Formats: sequence, C-alpha cells, structure tokens
Amino acid sequence: MQNPYVFYAQARAQGALQFWADYNMVAAFKHSAVHMLLRDRRLGREIPTEDTIAPPDHLAPFYAVEDHSMLEAEPPRHTRLRKLVLRAFTTNQITALEPAIRKLCHDLIDAFPNTPFDLLPAYCTQVPIVTICRLLGVPEDMSEQLKNWAHKMVSMYQAGRTHDVEVEAAKAALEFSDFLRSYIDHRRNDPRDDLITALIAAEEEGDTLSTEELISTCILLLNAGHEATVHTLGNGVKSLLEFGAAPDWTVADRIENTVEEILRFDPPLHMFTRYAYEEVEIFGHTLQRGDQVALLLAAANRDPAVCEDPDCFNPARRAKTNSAFGGGVHFCVGAPLARMEMQIALATLFERCPSLRLVETPSYSNSYHFHGLERLIVSTG
Repeated sequence: MQNPYVFYAQARAQGALQFWADYNMVAAFKHSAVHMLLRDRRLGREIPTEDTIAPPDHLAPFYAVEDHSMLEAEPPRHTRLRKLVLRAFTTNQITALEPAIRKLCHDLIDAFPNTPFDLLPAYCTQVPIVTICRLLGVPEDMSEQLKNWAHKMVSMYQAGRTHDVEVEAAKAALEFSDFLRSYIDHRRNDPRDDLITALIAAEEEGDTLSTEELISTCILLLNAGHEATVHTLGNGVKSLLEFGAAPDWTVADRIENTVEEILRFDPPLHMFTRYAYEEVEIFGHTLQRGDQVALLLAAANRDPAVCEDPDCFNPARRAKTNSAFGGGVHFCVGAPLARMEMQIALATLFERCPSLRLVETPSYSNSYHFHGLERLIVSTG
C-alpha cells in the first residue's frame, strides 16, 4: 500500500488482464484494457438483477443512499440523473467559486504556524470541504461534521472493511441523509444561489430529482469530491517537494500541466470495478454475466506503452494518459471543480510559501482503493 506501483508493473508485464487472487476477480492493468473497459457498455456499475441480494439490516441506511446514486446506476437511469445534475452543476456554478477559493487558500496560509505542522488538516482538507459547503449552500461551520460523515461512508469502499466500519458508515449515512432532507425542505421554501437550490429547480422534459435522489447526489458530490481532492492535494505536494519543485511548475501558464501530471503520477483512486452484463471475451479472459472486473486506474496511468518514463514525475510532459477521473458514461462529473481547486490551491501555496519543505518522510494510509497520506509534516521556513 505504500508503493503499489511495483506490483502494478509486475502484473502489467504479464498481460493486459490478470486474475487477482486477493480480490477473486480479473483485473485490468494496462492502459489499453482500462481505457476500453471503461467505455464497454457490456459492463456497468449496477449489479445484475438476478445477483442482487438484500443488504443486511445494519447496512440498510447506507444502501438506501447508494440505491439513488448515479455512480451506481446505468442508462437509462444514469442518463436521466446525470442530465438533471448537469442542469444544476454548470460551468458557471463552478467558475463563480474561483475568487472565494483563492481567498480561502490565502486565509488558510495566513494561519500557518511558524513551527513544523501537518499540511493535511491545515490546508489540503480545508480547501475542498469548505468549497463544497459553499457550493451546496450548507453552513461552513458544518464542515467538520460533513467531513466525518463523508470519511465514514467512504470507508465502505476500502479493502478489508470490518463490521464496526459498516455500522459507523450506516450511522453516518442515516445522519447525513436526515440533515440533508431537512435542509432540502428548507431550501424549497427559501431558495438561494446555491447548488442545492439549483438541483431542486433542475428539470429535463418535465422530470425533476426526487428528494431521495437529491440527498444521494449531494452526498456523492461531497464524499467523492472531498475525499479524492484531499488525497490529490496531499500526494501532489509530496511529489513536488520530493522531486524538487521547480519555480515554474506552479505558475499560471504551467499549473494545468502540473495538476495533470500529479493526477497521472499518484492519483487518489486506484481501482474502479464493473459487472459484466453478458458473456464477454476480453484479452484472453471470459467474463460471465455477474462477474466483476477491476480497472486499475493508477496502473493504466503508468503504462510505459503510452507514457515515456512513467515512474518519473515530470510536470513538463503534458500527460495524455490520465485515467484518474475514469471514463465513459461515468467520467467524474466533478472533474472540472477538482482541477480548479488543485490549480488554485497548489499555485497559491507555492507562491506564498517558496521555502516549503518536508520535515519528515511522508507515509501513505494503510488503505485501498483510495490512496492518500496519513500526514504531511512540513515547514514554511
């Protein structure tokens, strides 16, 4: 888990797809296979109907949220949900946040201590969680509670989850849903210039989002957006400092390349799974209906077949193999916001703190499929 890329390279050298015993499923490690399977409509996120098993009672609140999430839906249900969400989650909504994100970054940096400190809670966590609160229109003083709910729910996707993790995730899902249901009801009667109001108003051919779909969409945007962006910011600062950040890597005309290289080199989500909906022959393997296949996004990003010297961090390369946001119909709806947050947060940090340095060797959290740091101890002097 500290360095999965060595394993990815070994597996990739044996072929595009390999049977991964740890997960008891076929896994795609090469860019060509991951790229194709992300777009193959014979595969999808929804469990085939005949394989659906009612969740245990203690997980019912968690799956009540999942059942209405567009991440777990396929067309035509996914198409309907995504169209309605994109009616509200517009480019204008996102770009309007830029001045506030920039000011937030400066305010957080102003509060940095003069002694070594952990950049994750002081900066990397705060930028995305406060931003998503402002986007949704929920009180910023709720950010710590929202972060805790998000973290507990996302733990359900990690390898080796325990019964205690499941209980905490279900409790978080119930509390999160109850909070949002009350807040959505309030916004119906008191509309504001925020995403929740826009989601309520979104309409496509007379269709609107139900309250349960609104709740699941808000939770998805917060959980996925917050957890992934925190890890990407932390991993990005680590890479920049370990490789010796050049002064021009984070200036205005270079920052986009730098962010793309961070996402390629050390992305926050390493694995995404799909179900087969029919018998599928791919790269010498046969999948039966209901079989799962793992798509190793991080392995695809470092495939030497499409990226020269892939294990070298090089912001000047103009990366073209970034699979960090997935692909096909499930390409991450929050990708533009995540990229903007990364560009602003990193450029501001290195502009304001040109002497930023690591005080101790960073270590990654002992978890998977998300890949992020436990802490990032730095000094600004």
